[in-house]
Amino acid sequence: MSYKRGKGKDKDLDDFICDDDAPPKKMHKKDTSGDDSGDDDTIFICDVSKNRRVSVRNWQGRVFVDIREFYVKDGKQMPGKKGISLSIDQWKELRAHVDEIDKALA
Repeated sequence: MSYKRGKGKDKDLDDFICDDDAPPKKMHKKDTSGDDSGDDDTIFICDVSKNRRVSVRNWQGRVFVDIREFYVKDGKQMPGKKGISLSIDQWKELRAHVDEIDKALA
C-alpha cells in the first residue's frame, strides 16, 4: 500500500492505516500456579543482606543457583536485574575454589 502525504493529496485517515500490516495483539500469560508466590520451582535458601537473596530455581528446564538483589513493588518482593544465576557446573567450580577465596580474604 502506498501512503499519501504531502500537498494537494487526500489526507483521509484511511490512506494511512492498513489492516494487513497491523501487529498481532499481545497475549497475557496466565498464572497456572494458583497462588501469588510466583514461580513454584524456586527454593529460597537464605538472605545475604536486606535486599539480597540466594535461591535455587528451575528456569526453562535447567537448575540455577541464583544470587540476586530484590526490590519492593506494591508490597511484594520482586527480583531485580542485578544478580547472577550460576549453572550447576559453574556452582561446582565456584565451590571447588572456596578455600582459595577464603585465603585471599584473610
